[in-house]
Amino acid sequence: MSDATDEVPMDRLAKVYLKIRTKIQELERAHEAQLEELKQQRDVIALQMKDMMLALGSKSVKTDAGTVILSQKTRYYASDWDEMKKFILENEAIDLLERRVAQTNMATFLEQNPGKVPPGLNSTSEYEVSVRKPTK
Repeated sequence: MSDATDEVPMDRLAKVYLKIRTKIQELERAHEAQLEELKQQRDVIALQMKDMMLALGSKSVKTDAGTVILSQKTRYYASDWDEMKKFILENEAIDLLERRVAQTNMATFLEQNPGKVPPGLNSTSEYEVSVRKPTK
Protein backbone atom coordinates (compact mmCIF):
# COMPACT_ATOMS: atom_id res chain seq x y z
CA MET A 1 0.00 0.00 0.00
CA SER A 2 1.43 3.36 -0.95
CA ASP A 3 1.81 6.27 1.38
CA ALA A 4 -0.38 9.30 0.49
CA THR A 5 2.79 11.42 0.27
CA ASP A 6 4.05 9.22 -2.62
CA GLU A 7 0.95 9.93 -4.70
CA VAL A 8 0.61 12.53 -7.45
CA PRO A 9 -0.77 15.78 -6.00
CA MET A 10 -4.53 16.31 -6.41
CA ASP A 11 -4.07 19.63 -8.26
CA ARG A 12 -1.88 17.92 -10.86
CA LEU A 13 -4.40 15.11 -11.29
CA ALA A 14 -7.20 17.66 -11.71
CA LYS A 15 -5.18 19.59 -14.30
CA VAL A 16 -4.46 16.45 -16.34
CA TYR A 17 -8.10 15.33 -16.00
CA LEU A 18 -9.33 18.66 -17.41
CA LYS A 19 -6.79 18.52 -20.23
CA ILE A 20 -7.94 15.03 -21.24
CA ARG A 21 -11.62 15.98 -20.99
CA THR A 22 -11.00 19.04 -23.20
CA LYS A 23 -9.19 16.93 -25.81
CA ILE A 24 -12.06 14.41 -25.85
CA GLN A 25 -14.56 17.25 -26.40
CA GLU A 26 -12.43 18.68 -29.23
CA LEU A 27 -12.24 15.28 -30.95
CA GLU A 28 -15.98 14.73 -30.55
CA ARG A 29 -16.74 18.14 -32.09
CA ALA A 30 -14.32 17.56 -34.95
CA HIS A 31 -15.91 14.26 -35.87
CA GLU A 32 -19.48 15.33 -35.18
CA ALA A 33 -19.79 17.18 -38.49
CA GLN A 34 -18.34 14.28 -40.46
CA LEU A 35 -20.61 11.80 -38.73
CA GLU A 36 -23.68 13.96 -39.34
CA GLU A 37 -22.87 14.23 -43.05
CA LEU A 38 -22.44 10.46 -43.36
CA LYS A 39 -25.66 9.82 -41.45
CA GLN A 40 -27.55 12.17 -43.78
CA GLN A 41 -26.13 10.39 -46.83
CA ARG A 42 -27.06 7.01 -45.31
CA ASP A 43 -30.62 8.23 -44.63
CA VAL A 44 -31.05 9.49 -48.20
CA ILE A 45 -29.97 6.10 -49.57
CA ALA A 46 -32.21 4.24 -47.09
CA LEU A 47 -35.17 6.38 -48.20
CA GLN A 48 -34.44 5.55 -51.84
CA MET A 49 -34.25 1.83 -51.06
CA LYS A 50 -37.48 2.02 -49.02
CA ASP A 51 -39.30 3.70 -51.92
CA MET A 52 -37.96 1.07 -54.34
CA MET A 53 -39.04 -1.76 -52.03
CA LEU A 54 -42.53 -0.31 -51.63
CA ALA A 55 -42.83 0.15 -55.41
CA LEU A 56 -41.77 -3.48 -55.90
CA GLY A 57 -44.13 -4.63 -53.18
CA SER A 58 -41.30 -6.67 -51.72
CA LYS A 59 -40.10 -7.22 -48.16
CA SER A 60 -36.57 -8.26 -49.18
CA VAL A 61 -34.32 -8.07 -52.22
CA LYS A 62 -31.06 -10.00 -52.58
CA THR A 63 -28.21 -8.13 -54.19
CA ASP A 64 -24.55 -8.96 -54.69
CA ALA A 65 -23.74 -6.43 -51.94
CA GLY A 66 -26.25 -7.86 -49.46
CA THR A 67 -29.93 -8.44 -48.81
CA VAL A 68 -32.06 -5.32 -48.43
CA ILE A 69 -34.89 -5.90 -45.96
CA LEU A 70 -37.94 -3.69 -45.49
CA SER A 71 -39.56 -3.95 -42.09
CA GLN A 72 -42.19 -1.90 -40.34
CA LYS A 73 -41.74 -0.74 -36.76
CA THR A 74 -44.69 0.58 -34.78
CA ARG A 75 -44.08 2.64 -31.66
CA TYR A 76 -46.76 3.45 -29.12
CA TYR A 77 -46.94 6.50 -26.90
CA ALA A 78 -49.48 8.14 -24.62
CA SER A 79 -50.69 11.64 -25.36
CA ASP A 80 -52.63 11.72 -22.05
CA TRP A 81 -50.83 9.91 -19.22
CA ASP A 82 -53.65 10.39 -16.73
CA GLU A 83 -56.07 8.60 -19.05
CA MET A 84 -53.48 5.93 -19.84
CA LYS A 85 -52.89 5.21 -16.13
CA LYS A 86 -56.65 5.05 -15.56
CA PHE A 87 -57.07 2.59 -18.46
CA ILE A 88 -54.20 0.40 -17.22
CA LEU A 89 -55.60 0.27 -13.68
CA GLU A 90 -59.19 -0.37 -14.84
CA ASN A 91 -58.03 -3.21 -17.11
CA GLU A 92 -55.39 -4.58 -14.72
CA ALA A 93 -52.98 -4.25 -17.64
CA ILE A 94 -49.79 -3.30 -15.81
CA ASP A 95 -47.79 -5.29 -18.39
CA LEU A 96 -48.48 -2.52 -20.90
CA LEU A 97 -45.72 -0.58 -19.15
CA GLU A 98 -42.01 -1.22 -19.51
CA ARG A 99 -40.25 -2.80 -16.57
CA ARG A 100 -38.04 -0.09 -15.22
CA VAL A 101 -38.22 2.22 -12.26
CA ALA A 102 -38.45 5.98 -12.73
CA GLN A 103 -35.22 6.89 -10.93
CA THR A 104 -36.04 10.42 -9.78
CA ASN A 105 -39.59 9.50 -8.76
CA MET A 106 -38.40 6.50 -6.72
CA ALA A 107 -35.70 8.57 -4.97
CA THR A 108 -38.31 11.20 -4.08
CA PHE A 109 -40.76 8.54 -2.86
CA LEU A 110 -38.12 6.92 -0.64
CA GLU A 111 -37.10 10.32 0.79
CA GLN A 112 -40.72 11.15 1.59
CA ASN A 113 -41.53 7.62 2.86
CA PRO A 114 -38.37 6.30 4.55
CA GLY A 115 -40.16 3.28 6.05
CA LYS A 116 -41.88 2.19 2.82
CA VAL A 117 -39.49 0.29 0.58
CA PRO A 118 -41.25 -1.64 -2.18
CA PRO A 119 -40.61 -5.40 -2.00
CA GLY A 120 -38.08 -6.55 -4.58
CA LEU A 121 -36.51 -3.11 -4.97
CA ASN A 122 -32.75 -3.23 -5.40
CA SER A 123 -30.34 -0.36 -5.73
CA THR A 124 -26.71 0.27 -6.46
CA SER A 125 -24.66 3.33 -5.64
CA GLU A 126 -21.28 4.30 -6.94
CA TYR A 127 -18.99 7.25 -6.52
CA GLU A 128 -18.28 9.46 -9.48
CA VAL A 129 -15.52 12.02 -9.81
CA SER A 130 -15.95 15.25 -11.75
CA VAL A 131 -13.68 18.25 -12.07
CA ARG A 132 -14.80 21.82 -12.63
CA LYS A 133 -12.55 24.45 -14.05
CA PRO A 134 -11.67 27.21 -11.60
CA THR A 135 -13.67 30.40 -11.96
CA LYS A 136 -11.62 33.40 -13.02
